[in-house]
Amino acid sequence: MTETAKKTILVTGGAGFIGSHICAELVAEGYDVIIVDNFINSKESVIERLEKITGKRIPFYKVDIRDREALEKIFGEHAIEAVIHCAGLKSVGESVKDPLLYYDNNVYGSVVLLQVMAKHNVKKIVFSSSACVYGTEASVPYTETSSIKPVNPYGKSKLFVEEILRDLASSDPDWRVALLRYFNPIGAHSSGLIGEDPNGTPNNLLPYISQVATGLKPELLVFGNDYETPDGTGVRDYIHVVDLALGHTKALAWLDENTGVLTANLGTGKGVSVLELIEAFSRASGRPVPYQFVPRRAGDIASYYADISYAKKELGWHATHTIDEACEDVWRWLSSQKSY
Repeated sequence: MTETAKKTILVTGGAGFIGSHICAELVAEGYDVIIVDNFINSKESVIERLEKITGKRIPFYKVDIRDREALEKIFGEHAIEAVIHCAGLKSVGESVKDPLLYYDNNVYGSVVLLQVMAKHNVKKIVFSSSACVYGTEASVPYTETSSIKPVNPYGKSKLFVEEILRDLASSDPDWRVALLRYFNPIGAHSSGLIGEDPNGTPNNLLPYISQVATGLKPELLVFGNDYETPDGTGVRDYIHVVDLALGHTKALAWLDENTGVLTANLGTGKGVSVLELIEAFSRASGRPVPYQFVPRRAGDIASYYADISYAKKELGWHATHTIDEACEDVWRWLSSQKSY
C-alpha cells in the first residue's frame, strides 16, 4: 500500500492479545490504525510496545464500545475506512455464571458500534467470531456450513452478532462484512514485546502451561485422558496469533473487492492434543511442565479442528507457523517480561 493510499482502520479491543497483533500487522501492511479499548482485560502499556514494534504513533482511546457519545466523537474526528471488531468478553465460564454481562457487552456493545458506523457511513467490518458457534455434535473438521449450536452464552453472543451483521448486510447492500471464526490462538510477536497477558487465572490452555513452566502454578490439570484421540487427551486447532492477524489483513483486502458477507474459519486445519502442546512448550522453554490427569469436564468434546479450504480459496490465506514456533515465541515473550 502506498503512502498516498493509506487507509485508517479502527480496531476495537486493539490492546488485547489478538487485537494488538492485528494492529502490528496492519501497520506493517501500510494502514493507519486507531485503537479503542476499555483496558478491562488488557493494559495501556501495550500501546507503547506496539509503537516500538511499528515505529509509528498509534492513536488510542480508552473507551467502552457501549459509550455511544465517545464513539461518535472518534468517528467524527477521523476518516475511518473500516472497523476490525475484536472488543468483547471471552471467558466461557464467566459467561455461564453471568450471561447478562456477556449479552450486554458483546451483543449490545456491537449494536451501538454498528449504529455509530452506519451514522458515519462506515460500512466495512471484520468481526472476531469464534469456533464456539459450532455445535458439539458437528463432525470434524468443522466447515463453515457445519452444525451451528453454541452451548454457552459466550458462543451465543458471537453467533448473535454474526446474525445481526448478516441482517444488516441484507438490509443495505453497501455493508461489506467478514465473519472470521477463530479456533485456538496461541503464540506471541517475534519481537517478544507483545503476547498473551491475561488478568487473573488464564482461561486458555497455553497461558496455564506457561504459568506451570515458570513456577507460578505447581502443576497443570489435564481434564480427561480417555478420549478417542491418539493419546487420550483433548485435541484442538491451535493457530499462531500472527497467522490469525494476517487473516484480518486478507479479509480487509477481500472487502475492498467484494460485496456481501464472507464467513471463514481461521485455523490450521490440524489437531494438536493437550499432551503434544505440553511437550512442545517443554521443548521451547527447557522446563518441565508437571501435570496430572483429572476427570473430564462437562461439555468438553474429544476433538475439533478447522477445515480451512474456504479461507485458502477466498482469502488466499493459510497458517504457516508451527506449534513449536508458537511455543518458542511465547517463551521469548515471557522471558522478556521476567528473568526465568
